[in-house]
Amino acid sequence: MTATILKAPQQASRQDPIPAAEPRHIAVHPLTGHIGAEIEGPDLRQPLDPAVVEEIRAALLKWRVVFFRDQPLTHGQHVAFASAFGQPTLGHAVYGFVEGHPQVYSVARDRLAARHTGELLVRPWTGWHTDVTAAINPPAASILRGVDIPPYGGDTLWTNLAEAYNGLSETLRGFVDTLRGVHYFSPPEGQDPTEDFIKKNTSRPLVSEHPLVRVLPENGDRVLFVSPSFLKRITGLKPRENQQLLELLFEHITRPEYTVRFRWHPGSIAFWDNRATAHLAPRDIFSLDFDRQLYRITLRGDVPVGVDGRPSTAIKGDPIEAYSPEQAH
Repeated sequence: MTATILKAPQQASRQDPIPAAEPRHIAVHPLTGHIGAEIEGPDLRQPLDPAVVEEIRAALLKWRVVFFRDQPLTHGQHVAFASAFGQPTLGHAVYGFVEGHPQVYSVARDRLAARHTGELLVRPWTGWHTDVTAAINPPAASILRGVDIPPYGGDTLWTNLAEAYNGLSETLRGFVDTLRGVHYFSPPEGQDPTEDFIKKNTSRPLVSEHPLVRVLPENGDRVLFVSPSFLKRITGLKPRENQQLLELLFEHITRPEYTVRFRWHPGSIAFWDNRATAHLAPRDIFSLDFDRQLYRITLRGDVPVGVDGRPSTAIKGDPIEAYSPEQAH
């Protein structure tokens, strides 16, 4: 199985696409004009027919993030569902996994408490990110499962980075097509790193240079591959140039028309193409006296390739590979 897991029916060219067949085994309900769809039909607790898997892949490639309701999966069923679409990695390359379930990462309300101290400097794009772009091969996709959900609050947002690229002027697209940027983990802006943050990032350092525009192999879509939480500088620019261009791009990708907002319920599943989206975890939950527990699995990704055909380069760290038992020790 290759890392390109979102493969859908091929297009002859971007100018003359072959229309995708209407799904016969699932119902797809789009949520906005550019991103997000709910899928009805399959029971994700059971092994999926290959035809169902292909139709979900096609919907994911088109809508960038798809959602399922009323799917009360166990950790094992979550792993089995994810494995139908690719190779699960260790829960998180830096921050660990659920004891006894190495492919599963806990997304709890207070999981960031040990890393966040003091006042957070909040900008319009603060918190938006694409998962683990500090790695040379960021995850191809992420699958998040809701278990303990507050009665209100805690929504997650996603943005379509391909549509954001298309929304730039032709002149600016031509410029960013040529650029590359350095991604790594760092504490929230204005805060000093905690001891725990330093320890974990020293034990598994990840720093990579990626193209600012990534080309998806299935259909040639160009994606504005900028992750506000991880992309720190654009190669070859002076500091002021870097600041101004990054802020312009970060502000651009979070424009409301490119986004979808998802209301969680127990048993909800969000499955997103991590190559073509960024997402924002909620901050309102910290003012609410409710638990919030979700679990995430990521699928092994490939190395991004830019418009010029150049792949990303690793500055520090090894690729994120599919999970093997040796990784849990």
